[in-house]
Amino acid sequence: MSDATGYEVDFYAWANEQAALLRAGRLGTADIDNIAEELESMGRSEKRELISRLTVLLTHLLKWQFQPGQQSRSWWATIRIQRRDLARHLKDNPSLRGRLDDAIDDAYGNAQIEAMAQTNLPESIFPATCPWPWEQIMDEGFWPEG
Repeated sequence: MSDATGYEVDFYAWANEQAALLRAGRLGTADIDNIAEELESMGRSEKRELISRLTVLLTHLLKWQFQPGQQSRSWWATIRIQRRDLARHLKDNPSLRGRLDDAIDDAYGNAQIEAMAQTNLPESIFPATCPWPWEQIMDEGFWPEG
């Protein structure tokens, strides 16, 4: 399946074939352009996971702060799990630390929308930009007060 259609016809078979070619040092036979595209896509996927996990965490921190009467063990667990998963994700992908400011900005915009939808509170209640720095977001002892 070395032809160019292998990539589009059977990705799994193509990926295994390309891995075998690379391990064998047969770079001239490998589908370099599509391999490069897949590697770039994997990098984008790791950044999307960072933003997604931050969105969930920030949403719950906003809900925790702005709906203190609704705080639950479920929210508490979600906050703790997302902090742990984010720490693990950054340990596995340390270069993403250089993208934290942008990721927080992206995630916070999504978190505002999600928090508005889940709480029925008006947009004006929530700060326009993320009110917490990274260190505070990840601090296991930090629980915003309303």
